[in-house]
Formats: sequence, structure tokens, C-alpha cells
Amino acid sequence: MAGIASLSSLWDRAACRAVDDPEIFFPVSSAGAGLSEIARAKAVCSRCSVREQCLEYAVETRQVHGVWGGASENERRAIAGRRRRDLAGREHELLHVS
Repeated sequence: MAGIASLSSLWDRAACRAVDDPEIFFPVSSAGAGLSEIARAKAVCSRCSVREQCLEYAVETRQVHGVWGGASENERRAIAGRRRRDLAGREHELLHVS
């Protein structure tokens, strides 16, 4: 993961910094009106030059709330779960190589 100085320069280029209502990135729920905010946040993320780095930061630091890098809380949990399963599978394969 990037160091603090490089994270700062990433955030300086983030599309979310130009949004009038940053609350869209932290909707109250993932249903009802919250779905509209999530969609708006994801639209901002889709045109962001640092989306991938933002998502990686959120997954690696286990950000619990909000839309980061175009992924909702549930989507980031799924990404983290897949990564853990993939890592466990690779470790299992390495331990059982003949």
C-alpha cells in the first residue's frame, strides 16, 4: 500500500473532492433513498483517475462505511472475502505440493 505522502497526492486528484455533496459517499442505508446516493457516488467514482487506488486503500484498511473506489460496503466485503479465499487456496496448494 502507498505511503502517507503518496496517499495525499492521490486524494488531491480524486474526483470526489469536487462533489458538492460528499454525503452521497456515505448513504444512511443501502436500500430506498440510499440506493440513489450509492448510484450517484459510483458515477463519480467511474470517472475518477484514482478509483483503483481508492478501492485498494478501502479494502486493505477495511473501511466499513461508504462508497470507496466505486464499491459499496457489501461489494468491498465480497472483494475481501474472495481475496482471503484465494489466498487460503494458494497456501493450501503450496503446502500440498508433492
